[in-house]
Amino acid sequence: MLVISPPFGNYVSLPCTLSIRGSYTLQPRDGLFQQIVKTLRYSFEHRGWVNKIGLRNKGIDYAISKYKANKDENIIYSIAILEENDIIKMNEKIPKNMPLEINVSCPNAEKKMIQEGLRQFITPHRKWCMLKLSPHVTNEEIDSYYRQGFRQFHCSNTVPCSRGGVSGVIVRPYTNKNMKYIKSKYDDCVVVAGGGVTKWNHVEEYKYNGADYVSMSTIFFCPYNVLGVLYNYYMK
Repeated sequence: MLVISPPFGNYVSLPCTLSIRGSYTLQPRDGLFQQIVKTLRYSFEHRGWVNKIGLRNKGIDYAISKYKANKDENIIYSIAILEENDIIKMNEKIPKNMPLEINVSCPNAEKKMIQEGLRQFITPHRKWCMLKLSPHVTNEEIDSYYRQGFRQFHCSNTVPCSRGGVSGVIVRPYTNKNMKYIKSKYDDCVVVAGGGVTKWNHVEEYKYNGADYVSMSTIFFCPYNVLGVLYNYYMK
């Protein structure tokens, strides 16, 4: 199955696909439009899009209201924990069956995401409780997440650079490396693989390397490429 990642997952839903919305923090973080205008640029050096949006969002209460209104099983809500004390507050607010992706790896926020104590979000009622991994995640960190109880991983987030995070083809080698490690060591894990998907061959490459799902985002900057991928996806 295909997954549509943020930012386009916030706005695009297609038949037989999952959409990820967010990432949402405990409190709203204003300034989304300004940060997009100020920081979103195409980098010919990195062959991808660079941004420093930094988790600008409407807050977890907004995400919860959307979930309660829609109850759409094909929408996953991404959250990011910025303070250790936020874990308890977020966990108390979020419905126990609300599908989650926990972003532990945004490179363009002003602080590191909280990565410990996240097992509280794992419940038997929640179909998705997935971690969004950094491209630079270590095998030891993956092992630690597994010991905490996580069995769903999204490889990989944007690659850190001096101007924020880079998405696009630069991500693919990291995604393949981390995915191969997870799938070779843990046969009970589900992996969503993404980064640099611009044509159907990239989807097939990720599937060949073990992906259970393939995520797309920046491909939506080029509608022609989207149509090509979707044609193959729906025809196969």
